Amino acid sequence: MTDIKEMVVIVKWSGKEFPLTDLTDQDTVEVLRHEIFRKTQVRPERQKLLNLKYKGKPAADNIKLCLLEMKPNFKVMMVGSTEADIEDACSLPEDIGEVIDDFDDAEEREESVENSAVYLAKVQRRVRDYKIVELSSAREGKKLLVLDIDYTLFDHRSPAEQGTELMRPYLHEFLASAYQDYDIVIWSATSMRWIEEKMRLLGVASNENYKILFYLDSNAMISVHVPERGVVDVKPLGVIWGLYKQYSSKNTIMFDDIRRNFMMNPKSGLKIRPFRQAHLNRQSDKELLKLSTYLRQIALYCKDFNQLNHRKWEHYDPKKNS
Repeated sequence: MTDIKEMVVIVKWSGKEFPLTDLTDQDTVEVLRHEIFRKTQVRPERQKLLNLKYKGKPAADNIKLCLLEMKPNFKVMMVGSTEADIEDACSLPEDIGEVIDDFDDAEEREESVENSAVYLAKVQRRVRDYKIVELSSAREGKKLLVLDIDYTLFDHRSPAEQGTELMRPYLHEFLASAYQDYDIVIWSATSMRWIEEKMRLLGVASNENYKILFYLDSNAMISVHVPERGVVDVKPLGVIWGLYKQYSSKNTIMFDDIRRNFMMNPKSGLKIRPFRQAHLNRQSDKELLKLSTYLRQIALYCKDFNQLNHRKWEHYDPKKNS
């Protein structure tokens, strides 16, 4: 088995230096470009890496970093721009319908990602370096529920006079019900500042009927390569399991409206129906009420969540699992 070595690469751009500390020698140039984008917001296709060579030519995206003979703290010189249209291209248009999730039939790929030594090494780095700030204490004997925010608990694109108008119906009832059996973690692919503000705005941070264990932001995610989609960021539950030994795939479930976020833990993820157009759907959306029942049932009747197929959660029969 190939030894995986951590790497630090420094990007010099626009008169500044940006250390990239989330790389291994088994990552490719494509992954390097993705990490540069995360640091600088210069999109990969706009990056010109001046001194990144392979056999005397500019290194192609599929070349592994271990083949480039890069010394420790190697400095990559980059030319690129972050024009306003880049931000627009990264945002969902206002009139978009439901996102088509083309990862739905990717079980074999998910399994290969889940067991990849390169990505498991990145998870271990998160366990080592990511600092979790607890908001409450973990409770003995409780299972774990990990929740996304955007389009899972909150419609963050629709216009409204108050943020609470964009809150998914029955949110507080759902969280209060889940809290009986689960410790609750919020994990969003955004900044911690954004998470804290939205949880305050929605009244989640101060509700007396439940408590949140902690928040995780985009820095807790890792990058993985998918052949037909390139490099994407995902949410590996191993970051939590490595720090809290009482939780594992046996007692953890994660809700997200994007299935690719489950790629490191495909059996633990439940793809929730996205909550969009809050002004039209706030009277009819009952997804959280239905999921409350499911969470309660599996907490009572299922000793090992690995036995569950969350894609069929609406047809769960507790009699078959009791």
